[in-house]
Amino acid sequence: MIYLKKTEKLEKGGVCLKKTSLSAVISTFILCFVFYMLFTFAFNLEEILVGAVVSLIVAVFTAKFFIHDNPFYLFSTSRFGSLLRYVLLIFPKELLKANIDVAKRALNPSLPVKPGIVKVPSDLKSEYALSMLANSITLTPGTITMDIAEEDGKNYYYIHWIDVATTNSEKAGETIKGTLEKGIGGIWK
Repeated sequence: MIYLKKTEKLEKGGVCLKKTSLSAVISTFILCFVFYMLFTFAFNLEEILVGAVVSLIVAVFTAKFFIHDNPFYLFSTSRFGSLLRYVLLIFPKELLKANIDVAKRALNPSLPVKPGIVKVPSDLKSEYALSMLANSITLTPGTITMDIAEEDGKNYYYIHWIDVATTNSEKAGETIKGTLEKGIGGIWK
């Protein structure tokens, strides 16, 4: 079986696809299967076999989208620990704080609502990390990430914020990102 990457041209038709290694398929299979088992939480033989077959099919067709030289780089103990800390502690805490803030504003009309768009700098470099932070910000009520832009070698988010408390980019970043950026930085080092 031949897997192709977007960076290598095929001789017929000049279509650009990317080469995908067997290790990328295996690591994608492992991730898919783990999520399948977590979502179904079924441990009988039929469910496990169905999960394995479906995970393998999904891995074969989607591994090419997980672009990295070493597909198993995420499977280190420190990264996994950082991911667990982020998913179980950091993100739920920030999500709860944002939900309470928006609920207060909805239930008490006298609280200020000053919507606006702020430009927030980020120290993250990895595209995966930037995307994860953008999605985390969008998932927390009161903020929507509108764009990620690179300007002068630095990454910036353009975020719609329900209550623009400051126009200073650094202070707005501290308020909006909270501990999310540091937690994500530990995952995607």
